[in-house]
Amino acid sequence: MGPLATYFVLTEAAWRPALFLGTSSDRIGSPPHTQGYYATVAKRLGTLPVGPYASLHYSEWEERFVFPFGANVDLGHGFSLQPMNDGRRPHLLASWAGERISVTAVWAWFERAGLAVAAGF
Repeated sequence: MGPLATYFVLTEAAWRPALFLGTSSDRIGSPPHTQGYYATVAKRLGTLPVGPYASLHYSEWEERFVFPFGANVDLGHGFSLQPMNDGRRPHLLASWAGERISVTAVWAWFERAGLAVAAGF
C-alpha cells in the first residue's frame, strides 16, 4: 500500500477541462507496493450528464506508460455509472454518493465483483 494523492492543477470551467496530477497504487490486479503516477484531463460535455476523461499513467508494475480513459455518467439522485479502461483492461463502476458517504460496486475486467465504501468526516 502506497500513498494516494491528487493535486488539481486546473479546475474545470465552461471553456476548459480540469487537469490533475496524482499517484496511487497501480492498477487493479497489480502486485502489492507498485505505484502509478498520472496526469488526467476531464470535462463535462455541456449540459449532458456525461464527463469523459483521459490519462497518461506511468505504471511501476509494467515500467511503461499506459493510457486510461472512460466517462462518468450522472444518473441523478446521487447515482452514477463509470465505464472505463485502465490502459489494459475494462471495468465498470456503479456508484451512489451521499453528503458524507459513497458506495461503489466494481465489476473489474467484467469478471470479478467488488465493493468500495468511503466516508468523509
